[in-house]
Amino acid sequence: MEPHLVNRSWLDDVPLKQLMSVLNVDGEETRIIGGAVRDALLGEVIADIDLATTAVPERVRELCEAAGFKAVDTGIDHGTLTIVVEGVNFQVTTLRKDVETDGRHANVVFGRDWTEDAARRDLTMNALSIDHKGEVHDPIGGYADLVRRDVKFIGDPQTRIEEDYLRSLRYFRFFAWYGVGRPDRDALRAVVRTKAGLETLSVERIWSELKKILQARSPERAILWMRTTEIFNVVLPENWGLDQFHWLLNAEGEQNWSPDPLQRLQAMLRPTEDVINALADRLKFSNDERSRLIDWSEEATKAAAYVDLSVLDLAKVLYRGKRNAIRDALVHEFAKRFNKEEAGAGRIPALLEFIDTWEKPELPVSGEDLIKAGYAPGPNLGNKLKELEENWIESGFTLGRDDLLS
Repeated sequence: MEPHLVNRSWLDDVPLKQLMSVLNVDGEETRIIGGAVRDALLGEVIADIDLATTAVPERVRELCEAAGFKAVDTGIDHGTLTIVVEGVNFQVTTLRKDVETDGRHANVVFGRDWTEDAARRDLTMNALSIDHKGEVHDPIGGYADLVRRDVKFIGDPQTRIEEDYLRSLRYFRFFAWYGVGRPDRDALRAVVRTKAGLETLSVERIWSELKKILQARSPERAILWMRTTEIFNVVLPENWGLDQFHWLLNAEGEQNWSPDPLQRLQAMLRPTEDVINALADRLKFSNDERSRLIDWSEEATKAAAYVDLSVLDLAKVLYRGKRNAIRDALVHEFAKRFNKEEAGAGRIPALLEFIDTWEKPELPVSGEDLIKAGYAPGPNLGNKLKELEENWIESGFTLGRDDLLS
């Protein structure tokens, strides 16, 4: 099957052409690899563009800096630089071959053989490349698999996974984004045989892959096959079942909501602070990720009461509470009611729209105003200011400065 670029206009983007022109000198060759190639062949929108090159990293830096491009070390030990051209980032990696692997890391040497470099990659659809003329190179036969949406390892699946156990999760990530039907039988067997190796990986790598799986438009089949192969409980033993996860995906489809990995994770968890803190500690969540999940757990049991509120009363709740957590809780409440055909589901989208457009009002009086009115600094002033704020909130935020001071 001859590769056909459905989308090729992006190849004429000026920064990309400039960078390719600078690197393709003195017998060196640079090609586009990765997601841009897959998306171009499938006719999808191109996002980030990664490049592979025969030039060693020092030569890449020399050529790029001579052309006025910024070069940043982002993985220099493995031959990767980030090159910035007119504000656009390109990841450029020198061709490699593995010398030794231990299931977590690979010792590599730089090479010049495109077929050898392609053969060391994990999946057939990841071995495609596009040269500066727009010609697609397919040394492994990955194009046919890509068109069929058949996610397959290069060579023996177990060998590929044992080179880096993260490839089990990468397999399901690509299946979530590109796969249809049933996953490759040999791949599933290899995942089962090697699942113990996942426990040797850093938790940061595991969480990064899990988030990418949850970011896919329709990850449910990938998650179900992860459960079938029993690796789901290895990477997320805190999961509370998938019923609410499926409810959320159905609600997303109904409302045309964009995928939200943390919201989808919430749907798999028991909403208690102990569970979330233990998970956050284990997978080393960022402070923002931890806070969002804990805040949601505090609001989860209140969401049912929010459904019947007027927008004015909801505004009072938003003012006193945490807007994003209230929104997350209402999203899951909608998902439950929508799927179970319960009353009140139809009100929730309007409440969510109100939350998205609501701007927190500012209390029209301050401590300075009260001091000018005769209050001495101290606890009494703070208490009086809090009392005025409550009166203002209960008025529906309508009382003005003069009303409050009087």
